[in-house]
Amino acid sequence: MKTYLPKVKNINKKWYLIDAEGKTLGRLASQVAFILRGKHKPDFTPFFDMGDNVIIINAEKVRITGNKYNDKMYYRHSSYPGGIKGEKFSVMIEKKPEMIINIAVKGMLPHNRLGRKIIKHLKVYKGPEHPNQAQQPEKLEL
Repeated sequence: MKTYLPKVKNINKKWYLIDAEGKTLGRLASQVAFILRGKHKPDFTPFFDMGDNVIIINAEKVRITGNKYNDKMYYRHSSYPGGIKGEKFSVMIEKKPEMIINIAVKGMLPHNRLGRKIIKHLKVYKGPEHPNQAQQPEKLEL
């Protein structure tokens, strides 16, 4: 008996809509990464992009536990000497709440070409509206 391998043309992708209001950041990110990767499907294959597309709304209303609201830092580097910059979570949630969820989900995906391809299927928006109505996303409760 041969091992079943799904064909790329037979992979059908759904669109899911998730409301981040009141959700804990890490738990939300791990469940979204699970859906983006396609692990919820019975024919999951680790080296294919089998996952679905996810739209997250109300990114600014995501919750975080403990003292992390004031202590958590997000670092980036410009690749120049002394080019490290950091921002606190409290500042990032005001300026770029989409980036917080994007960074959290990206860290839970594979760190290779496949992960870079999968993260493009995630759309995060600040308010309750989103421009992806044409895709008819299915509301998903986590």
